[in-house]
Amino acid sequence: MQYCETPDAMQASGRHATDTGGTAQLRSQPLETDVLVVGGGHAAMCAALSARARGARVLVAERAPMFYRGGNSRHTRDVRFAHGPGNTYASGTYPQEELLADLAGVTGTEMDTGLARVAVEGSQELPGWMAAQGVAWQKPLAGTLHLSRTNVFMLGGGRAMLNAYYRKARRSGVDILYNADVHAIAVADGQFRGAALRLEDRDVPVAARSVVFAAGGFEANLAWLGRYWGEAAQNFVVRGSPYNTGDVLAELLELGAMPVADPQGFHAVAVDGRAPRFDGGIVTRLDSVPFGIVVNRRGERFYDEGEDFWPKRYAIWGGLIARQDGQVAYSIVDHAALENFLPSVFPPLTARTIPELADALGLPRDALTATVARYNESVHPGRFDPKALDACATENLLPPKSHWALPIAVPPYYGYPLRPGITFTYRGVAVDQGAHVRLASGAVSPNMFAAGEIMAGNILRKGYLAGFGLTIGGVFGRIAGEGAALCALA
Repeated sequence: MQYCETPDAMQASGRHATDTGGTAQLRSQPLETDVLVVGGGHAAMCAALSARARGARVLVAERAPMFYRGGNSRHTRDVRFAHGPGNTYASGTYPQEELLADLAGVTGTEMDTGLARVAVEGSQELPGWMAAQGVAWQKPLAGTLHLSRTNVFMLGGGRAMLNAYYRKARRSGVDILYNADVHAIAVADGQFRGAALRLEDRDVPVAARSVVFAAGGFEANLAWLGRYWGEAAQNFVVRGSPYNTGDVLAELLELGAMPVADPQGFHAVAVDGRAPRFDGGIVTRLDSVPFGIVVNRRGERFYDEGEDFWPKRYAIWGGLIARQDGQVAYSIVDHAALENFLPSVFPPLTARTIPELADALGLPRDALTATVARYNESVHPGRFDPKALDACATENLLPPKSHWALPIAVPPYYGYPLRPGITFTYRGVAVDQGAHVRLASGAVSPNMFAAGEIMAGNILRKGYLAGFGLTIGGVFGRIAGEGAALCALA
């Protein structure tokens, strides 16, 4: 059944049934609004609330059912932001230039520096704006993420954040439709002219003066991923929403939106190989990597596990594992390492000896035993410090381990199977600093805007910085919403 949330503004318009405790059945068509927001996650709701605050009528079309609303935002928990001293929820200062440097350090020179600076500058006021919408903050988590200075954490996580947005939207008069697929997008002369919403078994035309596309990437579309990754894509785990199949993105590109970023690129982390195919969320991620070694099916190491702080490197491990045989790897740690990372949602495989652990993981016994022995022999003693880039490193070992290298020597021994867990794809539509969609012709659409994952590839071309996806979504969601409202009301 197709449902909508019907605040007083929509009720007064006569386009929908009377409000009955927050949901009502959609009955009359066609639909007409000032600003259509396509998507229902963090970026979409930032756009919707910002457009509504400017006085525009706003319709949010969320593809998912109400319970699964919000896309990947349901699985988030923190936002990276630039700030000075005195912030209640951060342990120190984080200047804009440092944030820009951190971003450049993970994504390189390929990012659009102008858009990156817009995101960084806008990040300063984002937590305050979110709090004004009803989002509550908490003291940051401790552990391997080292985020107490740079990020602010939502009390209750992403779902609580989304619930706050939707409560504010309903009170403010934003119209919301669930199970609403947007398609048949009409564009003429670079301008949005209308679209269709697939509701139940029928198409409903929707007219809007402007539109914000915030429908995510195509990470849940394994066939699309297969164009670039071949059969390996069938072994990927999708951490987030199964509804992010990229249908809207594909249609926009076909209609002449300018593409941006490598179509093969994605933000992917190491998740437990036993995680569900879709929607496992943040709890399936494993943070054990820096405190042991990672081997492939042959029992061989293939990358520096201690290259840099985990928030700056955790997002490369999905791609690294995706390039291994069978798209699988194994994290090996000893008992002494357990206290250094967050507990896993799935218990590790345990053994008294390394050969027995190899048997438990299905790895070649001799190869894993030799790999661990070579690693242990190469460890250079130093003062171990999980909160700093310490001097515990290996010598004469390829690949090296640059930091946090301790011998794997305290039984019992533990192993976690790893697979690439995709968070979002980088391929998207190009935008300008006003979040207008750029066209392949070189023009900029006056009434089409984009925010969130669908345009994050303008800034994130590779790598990732923990919490910065929500920063992009929040900053450009607000910009897109305000711009769409001003366009619609002009």
